[in-house]
Amino acid sequence: MKKGVLEHPYLTEEHHQFRKSLRKFLEKEAYPFYEDWEENRIIPRSFWEKMGEQGYLCPDIDEKYGGSETDWGYSVVINEELERVGTGLIGIALHNDIVVPYLTSFGTDEQKDRWLPHCVTGKTITAIAMTEPGTGSDLANIKTTARLDGDHYIVNGAKTFITNGIHADLVIVACKTDTEIQPKHKGVSLLVIERGHPGFSRGRKLDKVGLHCQDTAELYFEDCKVPKENLLGEEGKGFLYLMDKLQQERLLVAIGAQVASEEMLQDTIDYVKSREAFGKQISQFQNTQFKIAEMATDVEMGRAFLDKLIGEHMQGENVVTKVSMAKWKLTEIARNIATQCMQLHGGYGYMEEYKIARRYRDIPVASIYAGTNDIMKTIIAKNLGL
Repeated sequence: MKKGVLEHPYLTEEHHQFRKSLRKFLEKEAYPFYEDWEENRIIPRSFWEKMGEQGYLCPDIDEKYGGSETDWGYSVVINEELERVGTGLIGIALHNDIVVPYLTSFGTDEQKDRWLPHCVTGKTITAIAMTEPGTGSDLANIKTTARLDGDHYIVNGAKTFITNGIHADLVIVACKTDTEIQPKHKGVSLLVIERGHPGFSRGRKLDKVGLHCQDTAELYFEDCKVPKENLLGEEGKGFLYLMDKLQQERLLVAIGAQVASEEMLQDTIDYVKSREAFGKQISQFQNTQFKIAEMATDVEMGRAFLDKLIGEHMQGENVVTKVSMAKWKLTEIARNIATQCMQLHGGYGYMEEYKIARRYRDIPVASIYAGTNDIMKTIIAKNLGL
C-alpha cells in the first residue's frame, strides 16, 4: 500500500486536493515538532490556532459560525492525515468530530452563536467528560450530580481520563440531574462547563504509557456553579444523546487504528528491505515474507470494510453493529501488527528513534477508549438477537 494512493469511494477530486494542502501544512507545522511535543507531554495551543486559521477545525459546521459546511469526507481526510503524524493528535479529532457535533445537534441557537465560532478558530478547545474514577462503560451509574438552584446548577463530582483535559475551555459533562428515577439512565443530563466557572478545577495531567503529547487529565467539580442556560438539550435526555453520538466516535477510533496499521506495515516493509542478516535482506527470508503477507491481507480487508462503513455512515445509515465490529476488530489488528512489526525491526524496534516504538505504545488504548472491545462484542451480540 503506497502512502497517498487512497482511492476511497466516497472521496472526490476536491477531497484529494484538500488532502494535498493539509499534508503540506502538516509537513511544515506538525511533523518537525511532533517529537518535541511528545517530550513536552503537550501539543501547544498555537498549533490548534494554526489548524483553525487554515480551516482544519470543524470544517463541516455552518458558514455562519465560521465553518465550511463540508461533507464528512473532509473530516475523514483530516483524521487520517493527523493519525499519520501521530496518534497523540487524537484530541483534535475529538474536538472536531465528537464534542462539537453535540453542540450542533443539541445546542440552542444562542448556545451555537456563543460557542461555535471560537471552536472553529481554535480559541476554544473542547472536551467531553463521561468517565469517572469509579465508572467507565457503565454510564447509567455515574456519580457526578447537578442540582438546580435558582439560575444555576450546582455540580459535584470528578471525571478522569479526559482527553484535552488540560487545554479544554469548554467541557460537556455527563451528570445526574435526577438520582432517584428508574431506570437510572433517565436521570443523566449534559451540562456545558466552561473554563472559569467557580468550583471547576483540573487535577494533574495524567502520565500515560503512550499518547504522550495528548493532554489527558482529571477534572473536579466542587459546588461548581453552572448557569442553567448551559444545559445541553433537555434534562434527562443525556444518555440518549451520548448513545446517538457514540457511533461516530467509535468510527473515528476504527479509522485511526486502520491508518496506524497501514503506516506500521509500510514502515516495516521499507525496513526489512534495507536491513541485512546472514548475507541477504531480511525481506528475503520466508518467515518475514509470511508475516508481511498476513499483515498486508489484514490491512487490505480492514480498509475495504472500513471504507464501505464510512460511506454508509455518510449516507446517514444506522451502522451501530458494523461500527462496533470495526472498532474492536481494527484495533485488535493494529495491536497485533504493532507487535509483529516491532519484532521484525529486531532490537531497533525497541529504540525511541524508530517510529514503531511509539506506535507500539500508542495502539493498545484504542481497545479501551470509546467503549472497551468487550463492550463492542456485547453490542454486536445484542444486535444479532442473542
